[in-house]
Amino acid sequence: MLWFTLSRNEEQTLAVQIEEELRKRILASQLRENEKLPSSRELAHSLGVSRNTVNEAYEQLLMEGYIYRIPRSGTYVSKGLAFKKERRQLPPFEKQIHQPEEPIIDFKASQPALDHFPRQAWANTYKQVCLTANEDVFGYQSALGHVQLREAIANYLGRLRGVEALPDQIVITTGATQALSLLTTLLQTVGEKVCVEDPVTEEMRSIFTEAGAKIEPIHTDEHGINPAHLPKNHKPRFVFTIPSHQFPLGAILPVKRRIELVEYARRMETYIIEDDYDSEFIYEGTPVQAMQSLDTEHVIYLGTFSKILSPSLRIGYMVLPYHLVERAKKQKWFTDRHTSSLEQVALAMFIKEGLFEKHIRRMKKLYAKRRKVLVEAIQATFSQCDIIGQAAGMHLVVRFNNVNRIHAHDLVNHHVHAIIVEHFSIEKGQHQNELVLGYGHLQEEDILEGIKRLKKALTSCVAE
Repeated sequence: MLWFTLSRNEEQTLAVQIEEELRKRILASQLRENEKLPSSRELAHSLGVSRNTVNEAYEQLLMEGYIYRIPRSGTYVSKGLAFKKERRQLPPFEKQIHQPEEPIIDFKASQPALDHFPRQAWANTYKQVCLTANEDVFGYQSALGHVQLREAIANYLGRLRGVEALPDQIVITTGATQALSLLTTLLQTVGEKVCVEDPVTEEMRSIFTEAGAKIEPIHTDEHGINPAHLPKNHKPRFVFTIPSHQFPLGAILPVKRRIELVEYARRMETYIIEDDYDSEFIYEGTPVQAMQSLDTEHVIYLGTFSKILSPSLRIGYMVLPYHLVERAKKQKWFTDRHTSSLEQVALAMFIKEGLFEKHIRRMKKLYAKRRKVLVEAIQATFSQCDIIGQAAGMHLVVRFNNVNRIHAHDLVNHHVHAIIVEHFSIEKGQHQNELVLGYGHLQEEDILEGIKRLKKALTSCVAE
C-alpha cells in the first residue's frame, strides 16, 4: 500500500501534492522502474481523497513521462528515471553579528533624496498614460525607444545643455550602464583599449572590461581629465569622460581641455563618450554647455534619469552620430528589444508638461541647502582640510591635509560611512587622505551628526 501525508491547508491542490510526492519517490528510486502503482481507486482510498484527484495527478505524470500504462493491466513507473541529486554544500554557519544600536550615517554619493520623489505627479501622469494612450503603446516598439520620449529629450537637451540632436539620433536605454556596455561593444572595431579618467568608479571600469575592452587610465587633476596624457602611438576605442562634474573629484572640465579632447578624437579618428549624469545641479554660476555641442560626429552624449528622479526608473539615453544609429539600434534589439514603453511615454509627458523641470528646480534648492550645511560643518570642525571640486551635483570631496591615510574600519567603528577616493583610483597612492561625502539623501541633522562622528574617526588617522 502506498501512503503519505497530504495537507488541506496549503495553497497547492491535493492533486499537485500527490504529483510532487510521486515524482520525488520515483527520482529517488523509492518507486522503482516497472513497479506497478496502485490503481486510482486504491490510492484514493489510501489517501482519503476522491478518485478524480488521483486521476488528475496520474494524468499529469503520464504526460511528463514519469509513468506509463498497459491496457487492462495497470499503471507502472517508467524506466531510466532513477536520479540522485547532488547535495548542496551549505556555507558554514556564521555567528550573527550584533548590529550597533546607533545606526550608521552613510555619506554615499549620487544618491538622490528619494523621500522627495514627486509621487503624486508621477502617479497622475502614469495613470493618464495607461488610461488614454493608444493601443500601440502596449505593443512592441522601436529598439531606439518611443518617439515621444526621444522628441522630449531632444527638445530638453537642446534648450538646457546645448546638445545638437534630432530624435532619430537618440537611443533610449535601460540606464547609463546599458548604454556604456552597448557602446563598448559597438565601437570594438576602433581600438582595443578604452581611455578612462583616473580616478573613476569601479563599476564603470567593470562595464568596459566585461564588454571586452582593456582599461588605460588617464590622470585627472583638479581641472578634470588631462588630454596631454592621452596615448599618441595607438588609437583608443574611445575616451570616457565626465566633463560637467567629474566623479569623484568634482571638477568641471575647462573649455580649453574640451577643445583639446575633441581635436584628439578627430586626429585619432576615435570617439569621446561624455557622461552627463548630474549636470542639472550647479549651485554657482551657470552650467557649461555639453561637449557634444563642439562636435556631433566624434562626441557621444549619455544621460540618465536615475540621479534626477529615481534609480528605480531604469531609463537612460545616448545621443549618437547618425552613422552609428542603425548599428546601435540592432544591438539594442538583441539586448532587450526595447526599454519599457509605458514608463517612456509617462516620462515624455512628465517632461512636456514641465513637471520634470519643476522637480529639478525644487531639488536644486534642497541639494544646495544641504551642501551649504555640509560645507559649513566641515569648515567649523576641521581646520586643515580642502574642499575639492565645483559646487555641483550631490557630493563633494574633502582632502584632510593633516592625515596621511584614512582607514575604512576607523569610520565603521564610529558608525559613519564614506568612500575613500583611493578606492576609485586605478593607479594607487594619490588619494589616500580624501573622502567622498554625498549629501543629497541626508537630512540636515544627519549631516551634522555625521561630521561629528567623522571627526572622532579621523583622530586616529592624524599624522604625528
